[in-house]
Amino acid sequence: MSSEDAYDNLSKEEREVRDREDRAREQAEQAALPYKWTQELGEVDISVPVPQGTRARDLVIVLQKKKLSVGLKGQDKILDGELCMEIKVEESTWTVVDNQSVLIHLEKINKERWWENVLTHHPKINTRKIEPGNSKLSDLDGETRGMVEKMMFDNQQKQLGKPTSDEIKKMEALKRFQDAHPEMDFSNAKIS
Repeated sequence: MSSEDAYDNLSKEEREVRDREDRAREQAEQAALPYKWTQELGEVDISVPVPQGTRARDLVIVLQKKKLSVGLKGQDKILDGELCMEIKVEESTWTVVDNQSVLIHLEKINKERWWENVLTHHPKINTRKIEPGNSKLSDLDGETRGMVEKMMFDNQQKQLGKPTSDEIKKMEALKRFQDAHPEMDFSNAKIS
């Protein structure tokens, strides 16, 4: 039995206990990392503490499609390894903040997946428990907004037992065809 199946068989109270334990373990693992990180669906931001007074010229930073390395010249790397997913190198950046941390902004190639970790050898988080911040339809570009509005309309129509936007379009097309060809019998026509 997989761990997901075992989780599904737990009572509500047992799930809440397991979730609390998992969150506490995750928080402890993440707190032990030499950096803090946050993510949105399209990007990851990493803050790496460095000694007070550090300047950009003191750092050696490597950003590659599947690799990240941060260190001070002449010293061991603070972090170094394979990224869990690929990034758009040309749209990813880093900067020194207040001479005491490095802020690294990574643009994801796959903007539809949550990252479980930054580097593959670091502890993973449970991405199924991520609750994205609320976004407004007005925040979306025109094409995405139209797609989301259509999905919302179709979902509402299905819940009411009414036809979806695609089904409405098909019925309208059939109606126009019927009006143009009254001589034809459409009594057995099926829309699918």
